[in-house]
Amino acid sequence: MNLEELRNLLPSKVKVLAVSKGQEISAIRLLASSGQVDFGESRVQEALPKLDSLKDLQDIRWHFIGSLQANKVRQVVRNFDVIHSVDSLKLAKRISRIAVEELKSPRVMAQVKFRNDPTKGGFNCEELIDSWNELTELPSMDFVGLMTISPLSFDLTQRKALFKECRLFADNLGLEDCSMGMSADWKEAVESGATWIRLGTSLFGSR
Repeated sequence: MNLEELRNLLPSKVKVLAVSKGQEISAIRLLASSGQVDFGESRVQEALPKLDSLKDLQDIRWHFIGSLQANKVRQVVRNFDVIHSVDSLKLAKRISRIAVEELKSPRVMAQVKFRNDPTKGGFNCEELIDSWNELTELPSMDFVGLMTISPLSFDLTQRKALFKECRLFADNLGLEDCSMGMSADWKEAVESGATWIRLGTSLFGSR
């Protein structure tokens, strides 16, 4: 889908995150030349050479959207503006400590698992509520929202219900952002209150 066509379909509060994992640098440059600013990567080893090759594009904001291993936190804190996948209090504490050391202050989202799904990480709702005061008092990180991923087995009706649940939970915590919805279900996510949709195939085409 053409980026301009997509933007014309979206409410003004909804932002597009171009998922650039697995994409060539030339494809990222082309999309950036059309005005796309926010790009998401999920593998540190793949991402860092791209960030270096594209450092002349100073308007790009890099988002980390994958599972974050403890030994990769420093590299992510140094190089990414937003982290969508903070899935535990232990990880949040590590990010905070390293951010203090690196003089960084990333914007972060708590990854929440609203349904039992052994393939996905994340806080369950009770864990997040129990940890919330401690999380929000951590220095050098700014909690701005929630991120969730629907189980692959869900149909669009089930996904929409999950997305609505995420929006309500974010509202109850006083958070503006919900990062939810991908190429197959972004319309349902937008209807349910997403503020970030993560699109790969819809923007870059099939790999």
